[in-house]
Amino acid sequence: MTDKQIVAGSNSKHVEPQYVEMMVPLYSYGCEKKVKKTLSHLKGIYSVMVDHNQQKVTVWGICNKYDVLSTVRSKRKYARFWKLEDNTVIEMEQQGEKSPPGSGSASASAPPSLAPMKAGSLSWKAWKKVFTRSYSF
Repeated sequence: MTDKQIVAGSNSKHVEPQYVEMMVPLYSYGCEKKVKKTLSHLKGIYSVMVDHNQQKVTVWGICNKYDVLSTVRSKRKYARFWKLEDNTVIEMEQQGEKSPPGSGSASASAPPSLAPMKAGSLSWKAWKKVFTRSYSF
């Protein structure tokens, strides 16, 4: 026992828990429970507080706030940070991933049109369901 020496880990980072506040659209108490359950399973999360009236979710724990946001966005698509400056960082990163506005065609970024399907694409059974014969006059 006398040969062993205890060395303090001064090189290691001291990680403190942080609060992550997000604005999450919550339509019902079921949405609230779904978000709370999803966040409680993340590693390093100590508590999750959901305020249905303010549409606010507060997470406290040792975590990366961008990972927390991506986890919430898997359940609620339009979730964002409560502070505006955090949202601008994310928007700039998303714009960097997209192609520049001058390159490519405009139709690539447009949603697909709802043009009618070709008549030959339907099978005989599908046509039969659409146009059923009725002999009653």
